[in-house]
Amino acid sequence: MAAPAKDSAPPDPALIAFNHFGLGARPGDRDRLANDPRGYLKTELRRPDVTMISLDDPTYADLKGSTPAIQASMAANLQRKLDRERMATEEPATGTPASASAMPPPAAPGMSPPAAPAAAKIKPAVPPVEVTLFRAEAQARFDKAMQAGAGFVERLVYFWSNHFCISVAKANIVRASAGAFEREAIRPFVLGRFADMLMAVERHPAMLFYLDNQQSIGPDSRAGKNRQRGLNENLAREILELHTLGVGSGYSQADVTSFARILTGWTMAGREGQLGEPGSSVFNANAHEPGDAVLLGKTYPAGGMGQAEAALNDIARHPATAQHIATQLARHFIADDPPPAAVARLAKVFVKNDGNLRALAAALIDLPEAWSTPLAKMRSPFDYVAAIRRAAGPGPNDPGQSLNWLNALGEPLWQPPGPNGFSDQADSWASAEGMKIRLDIAWQAARQVKDIGNPNDMLDAIIGPSASPETRQAVARAESKQQGLALLLMAPEFQRR
Repeated sequence: MAAPAKDSAPPDPALIAFNHFGLGARPGDRDRLANDPRGYLKTELRRPDVTMISLDDPTYADLKGSTPAIQASMAANLQRKLDRERMATEEPATGTPASASAMPPPAAPGMSPPAAPAAAKIKPAVPPVEVTLFRAEAQARFDKAMQAGAGFVERLVYFWSNHFCISVAKANIVRASAGAFEREAIRPFVLGRFADMLMAVERHPAMLFYLDNQQSIGPDSRAGKNRQRGLNENLAREILELHTLGVGSGYSQADVTSFARILTGWTMAGREGQLGEPGSSVFNANAHEPGDAVLLGKTYPAGGMGQAEAALNDIARHPATAQHIATQLARHFIADDPPPAAVARLAKVFVKNDGNLRALAAALIDLPEAWSTPLAKMRSPFDYVAAIRRAAGPGPNDPGQSLNWLNALGEPLWQPPGPNGFSDQADSWASAEGMKIRLDIAWQAARQVKDIGNPNDMLDAIIGPSASPETRQAVARAESKQQGLALLLMAPEFQRR
């Protein structure tokens, strides 16, 4: 992929709107800007329910809330366990143990062993419920990416979902509820208050399960004394280190431990339903550490669940949280090393507006640095896949191919490598192997388009005047329309945001 042109011309505002801020232009989108890209983006912020995926929409009849999804996974897991136990003890009519009857006979000397019986290779006709739920949620997310105007609000959804990430690799319960977590704890608050999103995220059963807070018990609580179990600090540490204050903001290990004590009792109700509806977020008073607690120099009186709520509200308003969130947003939307002045302005807006994220998003649009900084960051895999679908068409009416592309590119959906989420640094996605995979994906996408127009016209519609002479020449000289489209989808101007 050729390097971007080294000239002093300011970036094309339309390309900034669709690539810096959005998910890429669709044919005809650039005409809708009406020479006011900032206004176009701000209009998207004002659209009612722009972030939401409604379960009342018949298109999404297969989606479930997090609690029903977790209950379905619990029931399926129990059934799988019972089936394994039955198969382990069941004996065929011949008297041979079931485990032995499935084994092929030994091979004769010098011969290859025979293949396993065909029945052993048969896949179940019905996929696990967790897979069905995951794929339905994935399709809903891809649909939103296709339907969005510029895609700025969807980019904000992905930013916050990665900021407050969970991983389906943890367990089937998380795989079943990852999409519901994003719909319930992220989307409703993307243009609301940060404190409200923080509360929704940390109380959500998927987050409590992912960061093991159901295993955290106050040592001096009734449950702690009876079971001889203690704290798990995962949730407390990640809230302070990743979700709010950030590394180096002044909190200590003593603060982490104290916060973990404050958060004891926040848990997910188990399958037996002893604490509440299975799969729901509940407060277990018997596991909560009693007494006052000191966090970041402030004493929080004993008060059950309200103790942690008060602490979270204060942390949400902490100056270090404003600085951390401002830095992360500027890094995502402007540059890997964001301009300090831009970060300072965003942090000031965060504090002044009590963490109002709609005001923060509008301030981001107004930053001069957002419009003057060249598009140098590589599109993340999800951004790239979404941009391809928006430019070339939605592809198959099934999420499988897009999910496979994300897996191949190293950003499997809702499966980050750790609680810090996927990297937001440009060089994380710019490896030689990654570029080869992107080329293959571009070819696959181009071959699926049944009615390709003139690739040169598509280049003007998607990239516009920012297309370099080299890119224009490559597309113009393509041997076929499919090749021309593939070259457009691999162009440097298409790859960067």
